[in-house]
Amino acid sequence: MALITPLILCLPFLLLPLLVLLKKNKQQHKNPQKHYPPSPPKLPLIGNLHQLGSSPHQSLWQLSKKYGPVMLLHLGRVPTLVISSAEAAKEALKTNDLHCCSRPSSAGTRRLTYNYLDVAFAPYGEYWREIRKICVLELFSVKRVQSYWSVREEEVAKLVNSISSSSSSGAPVDLTEKLFAFTASIIFRIAYGTTFQGSKFEHAKNIHELIHDTEAMMGGLSGADYFPSWIGWITDRVSGVHKEFDRISSELDGLFQQVIDDHLRVGTEVEKDHEDIVDVLLKIVREQTGFGAAQLGHNNIKGVLLNLFLGGIDTSAITMVWAMAELARKPKLMKKAQEEVRRCIGNKGKVTEGDTDELQYLKMVIKETFRLHPPAPMILPRETMSHFKIQGYDVDPKTLVFVNDWAIARDPESWKDPEEFVPERFDGSSIDYKGQHFEFLPFGAGRRICPGMYMGTTTVELGLANLLYWFDWKLPNGMKEEDISMEEATGLALTISKKTALHLVPVKLSQET
Repeated sequence: MALITPLILCLPFLLLPLLVLLKKNKQQHKNPQKHYPPSPPKLPLIGNLHQLGSSPHQSLWQLSKKYGPVMLLHLGRVPTLVISSAEAAKEALKTNDLHCCSRPSSAGTRRLTYNYLDVAFAPYGEYWREIRKICVLELFSVKRVQSYWSVREEEVAKLVNSISSSSSSGAPVDLTEKLFAFTASIIFRIAYGTTFQGSKFEHAKNIHELIHDTEAMMGGLSGADYFPSWIGWITDRVSGVHKEFDRISSELDGLFQQVIDDHLRVGTEVEKDHEDIVDVLLKIVREQTGFGAAQLGHNNIKGVLLNLFLGGIDTSAITMVWAMAELARKPKLMKKAQEEVRRCIGNKGKVTEGDTDELQYLKMVIKETFRLHPPAPMILPRETMSHFKIQGYDVDPKTLVFVNDWAIARDPESWKDPEEFVPERFDGSSIDYKGQHFEFLPFGAGRRICPGMYMGTTTVELGLANLLYWFDWKLPNGMKEEDISMEEATGLALTISKKTALHLVPVKLSQET
């Protein structure tokens, strides 16, 4: 009897592997025709999570070289499809776009988006279609973006003046910090209707840290997302994830609520030089037009403001920093870009938005920067809603989908010398970043393509054009071109920036030239 009791107690654990095996065999018998993508070996419970590494896009790129451009991983309990070729991306984002255009649920995004009241992370459905329509027509249209031209030109003048004051001393400037402050100033004014300077986040370091923490919260690994609920509950509390969620969401909510309260306090009777995005959203909330049966409130506005906070500040600054770093490493390309903008502008004394249409080489530089250094190396993850096939492989519903744009942009099948920065590769090429060329997807493609693409590229073009027009750029004393580090920052954030700040010495262009 003494031996029987322990055996009875252990019986469930002894039978568990057998039950799992029987269930697996039953599933295989039920779906004998399913043909899943190749997978690397996985560990119990965590699956392939340990193989993501500190730079997931690079780790997945290496795995794809062995297992192919369509690969199935298991991140804990979550089946995950990883796509690493243009051909496979086209099948996913065009041919099967409707099957996989939803978003996965996660603890971080749910918390920060007020239960998915935003555009970028909301699951596919009626709400997403309606809120995206509002954003496309009312916030990110060409007409709306162009209406903010004076704000961008005023902020670029401030940037130039700030750098000019440093150029007289011959000391290097931290371009990373200045460009983050520049893009933050633009977004604060056109989106929030307030100045970046004077806010509690007025220092670029503060805004950069908050953005980084927010992206880490959204792109990071929460135990609740990948493990059974009881394990996730334990790991998230031990690791401090919940406490960090509380801090970040409180800071952001405080910022967005203050912006809304300021608008409500001022009222509509005050004349403004431009109608900012909060003005537009509050008007829609008041009138409740064009949104079906749903009722919009302040949390809907905050969800959209979050997307602008992340997508409008970080990505544009990152792109300009990478572009200037690449040009500094290749003085001949820098000179070519400068000669174009100076020839175009002549003695006008400043670069306006209307001038950038003529700067074809600058546009090539920006395209090549997007290719080699996409600010979001993996397109925001999708989730499948129904079964489909990709390159002959079966993909089940509720599968996480990663499209590794960083890997696709380095595919020798699509690009000659893919590791080299060569803007001239776009000379005479029809390849663009608007979602029709699947070897080049910095803004994604299909239904979930970034709606703020035009706003972002407009800022980048104007900012870079002025940096190239007003200044010659030298390296700090003793530094050589090959000494500029191009190492990426590590981590699970949504965007990837240059690991070290970019310091260059500006030499102000003489007005006589």
